[in-house]
This record gives sequence, C-alpha cells and structure tokens, in this order.
Amino acid sequence: MLMFLQTRSLLGVFEEDAAAISNYINQLFQAMHRVYDAQNELSAATHLTSKLLKEYEKQHFPLGGDDEVMTSTLQQFSKVIDELSSCHAVLSTQLADAMMFPITQFKERDLKEILTLKEVFQIASNDHDAAITRYSRLSKRRENEKIKAEVTEDVYTSRKKQHQTMMHYFCALNTLQYKKKIAMLEPLLGYMQAQISFFKMGSENLSEQLEEFLTNIGTSVQNVRREMECEIENMQQTIEDLEVASDPLYLPDPDPTKFPVHRNLTRKAGYLNARNKTGLVSSIWERQFYFTQGGNLMSQARGDVAGGLVMDIDNCSVMAVDCEDRRYCFQITSFDGKKSSILQAESKKDYEEWICTINNISKQIYLSENPEEIAARINQSALEAVTPSPSFQQRHESIRPLVQSRPTAAHTSSTGSVGSESATLSALSLDSLVAPDTPIQFDIISPVSEDLPGQAKSSGQAGRRANPFGESGGSKSETEDSILHQLFIVRFLGSMAVKSDESPDVVYETMRQILAARAIHNIFRMTESHLLVTCDCLKLIDPQTQVTRLRFPLPNVVLYATHQENKRLFGFVLKTSGGRVDNRQTSICYIFESNNEGEKICDSVGLAKQIALHAELDRKASEKAKEIERVREKQQKELSKQKQIEKDLEEQSRLIAASSRSNPSGGEGHFVVLSSSQSEDSDLGEDGKKKKEYET
Repeated sequence: MLMFLQTRSLLGVFEEDAAAISNYINQLFQAMHRVYDAQNELSAATHLTSKLLKEYEKQHFPLGGDDEVMTSTLQQFSKVIDELSSCHAVLSTQLADAMMFPITQFKERDLKEILTLKEVFQIASNDHDAAITRYSRLSKRRENEKIKAEVTEDVYTSRKKQHQTMMHYFCALNTLQYKKKIAMLEPLLGYMQAQISFFKMGSENLSEQLEEFLTNIGTSVQNVRREMECEIENMQQTIEDLEVASDPLYLPDPDPTKFPVHRNLTRKAGYLNARNKTGLVSSIWERQFYFTQGGNLMSQARGDVAGGLVMDIDNCSVMAVDCEDRRYCFQITSFDGKKSSILQAESKKDYEEWICTINNISKQIYLSENPEEIAARINQSALEAVTPSPSFQQRHESIRPLVQSRPTAAHTSSTGSVGSESATLSALSLDSLVAPDTPIQFDIISPVSEDLPGQAKSSGQAGRRANPFGESGGSKSETEDSILHQLFIVRFLGSMAVKSDESPDVVYETMRQILAARAIHNIFRMTESHLLVTCDCLKLIDPQTQVTRLRFPLPNVVLYATHQENKRLFGFVLKTSGGRVDNRQTSICYIFESNNEGEKICDSVGLAKQIALHAELDRKASEKAKEIERVREKQQKELSKQKQIEKDLEEQSRLIAASSRSNPSGGEGHFVVLSSSQSEDSDLGEDGKKKKEYET
C-alpha cells in the first residue's frame, strides 16, 4: 500500500550513499593526484593514501559499509603503500595511465552521470506534477476536445518521461555500487603494477605472497565487472519489459474494460485532490497522498515523515457529488455528520474503487480475519439479491436473522401489523410483498414536483419555504400549531411500489432490493434532506433553500420500521388515497439513511401518530359534548315555550271569567264559542295554538 513512500525513502538512502561515495572518491583522487604531481611529496602522498585506506572501516556507507573483505583488502594495501612511500618521480608516466585514468573516469563520468540523472529525474517529476494539475483542472461541463487531447497527451508524455528517467536513474544508482569497488581497486592495482615494473630489478622487497595477493585482487575485479555487466543487462531487459507492460498505465484515465474495478478492497492508497475552503464561496484544490489505515483515512504531504489523520471512517457515509469544476468527486461524511471532505480521484476506476473501499471500511469489515473475502461475499450477495428465490424465508437467510430472533418492540403503524406470526411470515411469497419488476426511483425529481396520488396540495402550497423551528414569519405555517417538531438529517435511497402493508418485512424487503439495485448499477449518489416530523405530516425539506420537496400526510403513513442490523436505515409505507389499481389502494415504500438515528425517527413518528390519535379522540369527544349541549338547549327552549303557552291560557281563562261576570246575559254563548275555539286549538300545533290565542 505504501510502495510509493517506501520507494521514495529507499531512493533517499541510495542518494545519501552516492554522496558519501563521491566525497570519499574525491579525497582518494586528491591523494593520488598528489602522488602524480609532486615527486618530492610522493612519500607523504602515499602515506596519506595509506591512512585513508585504513580509515575505510570507519566510514559510514548506508549500503555495503560492513564489507569485511573489502575492509581487510584495503588494510593490506595500506601496509604495502607504506613500504613504497619513497618511490621515484619516474613512476609518474606509469601512474598517469594505470592509476589516475580509472579514478578520473569514475569521478568525471560516473559520478557526474549520477548528478545529471538526478536533475533530469527531478525535472521530469516537476513536469509530471504540472501536467497532472492541468489535467485535474479540466472542466466537466464545457469540454474542449482539442484541449483535452493536448492535456491528456501532456500527461502521457510527462508520465512516460518520468518513468523512463526514474528507471535509468535507479539503474545508475544500482550500478554505482559495483563501480565504486572498481574505481577504488583498479587504480590501486595499476599503482602496484607500476611499482613492480619499476622495481623489477629490485624486487627483493616484494614477496611472492604479495604477487599472489595482487593476482587475486585482479581476479576479483574482473569477477565484479562481469557481475556488474550481467546485472546491467538484466536491468536493461527489465526496463524494456516494464516500459511495454506499463504503457497503458501512462494514461490518466485507463479503459475500465481492460482494468476492472476491484470492489472488495478494504485498503487503498493513492493521490487525491482535496477541496479546501478559502472563503465563504471560494475554495482551492490540493493534491496529496491518501491511504487507509484500519478505520482511519490518512493523508501525507510530500516531504512529510508520516501521515496525519483526516477522518474516522467507521460508520461513515460516502456518496458521489457533482462539482462544477471537477470530475470524479465524492464526499465522505463522518458518522455524526459534523465533518465531511470532498475529494477528487484521477480516473473513474480510482473513483469507484475509493467509494467501494470506504463503504467496506465503514461496515467494519476490516476487523474480520479475511476482510476481502467477506467483502466479496457481501457484494456477491448483493448481486444475487435480485435473483428470484422459492420462498421469502430462504431469500432472507443470508441477509438478516430469523423472524423468531426479532425484537418484540418493533416499530409498526397503528393498522394492526404488530401481531403477525412468524409462521405466517414464512408462508408469504415474495410476490405478496413486492411486485416483480417494480421500477425503483433512486432520487427526488425536483422540489415540489413529485405529486403523489393522495397528496393534496393547495395552490399556495407549492414552492413554500418551510420553517422547521416553528418561528412565525409573515404567513402562518400549516404546522405552526403542531405540538411536535423534530428535525432529522436523512439521505434518500429510493422508493418503490409494494403490494402489502401488513408486516415490517415489506420494509426489510424493499431495503434489500433498493440496496442491491444500487450495488449492481453502481449508483452512489444520495439526496440529503431534512426530515421534519410533526403531528400532521412528514416533510422532506431542502437544507439549502428550505423548500419542501415532499409532504407525506401522517394518517397515510401506515407502516414504519428500521433495519434490524443497520440502525442507519429506516423506511415507511405510504398508502395513497388517489388512484386505485385492481380495486386496491396503491402503497409506496420510501427508504432513507440517517446518521444512526433510525430508531429515533421511528419513535418520533410513533409519538406523532399517538398525539394525532389522542387529538382526534379529543376532537370527537368535544363534538359529541357540543351536540349534547345543543340538544339540551333545544329541549330547554321547548319547555320554556310550553310554560309560556300555559301561562297565556290561564290569563285568557281569567279574562273570560271576568267578562262573564260583567255580561251575564251573553256569558253562556260566549263561553261556548270559546270552548269551541279551544277544542279547535287542540288539533293545531303549538305554534298554531299560540297564534290562535293572540288572535283571540
């Protein structure tokens, strides 16, 4: 995973070793040059050379510094050079050919070649970084094919040039380990051979043992040279093979059909562009090296010794996002929703692999013994999830626990789905829950543009800005009088029509089918909204504009449940009151993802339905009391009328009696007429009687 960083670290060690070799060779060259230039100082120069040879074992070479054979050989040379410190100046010609030429060639050709290749490699790296930066800035909406082709060709050329110079530079560094031995041994061997030739007549100071030693050194030098040539040939062949095999990888966005996406990864590393805000509306993109370590996302800038923590990605959410100026962007949000990062991948392959890897890590698959195998099994289960199976129970054995192990306090609606038995559920077929080939809607079309049947909207409701905190602003909100106001952050996963709303298994099956369809079709985008729960309805509100996207009347929410294992998933079934299909009402199941608040949302919906139920019961009781009061008032009015009639009759009788006493002659006839009038009034109603009395 950290191959790139290890290569950079190893390159630094080789460069440090090359600098140490260059320093030591310069000192040895100066010593030998003193032997060549100054005949009078020949003895002192050879003594210094012997001293430097003795100090070889004290030198710190990161590579090969503990070579005991080399150390012992140089120690033996130092002893011989001490004996020959009084050589004559006539050796200068021989020393120029046998001693000064090899070390000069190594110093002027090989060491300078290393420095030149280092500069070329640095320039190629800078050109590659500039080309990558220009390629990353390509606009997605207004693509100029000519500019895109030029930028792509520039990335291809710079990347190929960097790769080639890097391989030649590494080859030269590896070859230097052999050349440094030759550069030190060959001049010494030439020097000694010149001394032997000069003192051929006086070779009494040179024993046969020394000649044998020099012969062995010459043989070793030849062996090292042959080994070096063989190694150079192998490295050249390796470079050619790598150039042929790596040619497709020079493209910044390779063909996904030739390089398939690995969706079972639990570890990944590579360069990404991170968006950092510099103001309220301005931002910059910074390219850094990112890698995963356990459940953490790490980043490391160039030149840093170690990586730093970016985010804890356990239980996080990752989704694709659209950026106006960049392609292949995705957003990672922490489990509590307080921290998020927007990153850009270089290619579509890396883009999908990063999303799949972070999604696998968020499920904590990396904690198992075989994380990639478990990830492959989960992805395979998702692919097989849309394959029809004989029964509902067999379909769910590998995805969720058995029905008998479910919690007893499952969140359901008030329509009577709590008492479902496990035997009844196991007998249900898949078609009785979700219709086959049912279309799935993965996104909200637009704010207040999805007019579901049964969702009556007034003319002034469309496009209304919701106030989730109950503050009054100009006009009165439809939920202003609601007792309950709870707001949750949710992401819409999808919705589909269902055939049953009698069991929570409908919600579980819908979750499984929507997640499986997203995995199969590589749909990572999710719409984030605010879910407002009130006693009247559920609302999906746009977090930016506060416009209500969807409104679900609470009485139509007949079933709601959260996933048994993943508490971030929850859903509810909405029964529409509009169009009917096959003489049955249409039910739609909506699935959402929250920040570990699925149970809280279900509890809030249940509380809202209870409050609404009690409010409805109180309303009916109040209406009934008002009706009783109206009947009682009506009866009281009738009783008052009856008493008034009786009072009027008594007054009339009193007047008749008084009239009879004042006119005794006609009293009997008048009494008969009044009696007849009263008898007629008995057949009239109460209103007629009253009218008759007033006429009389």
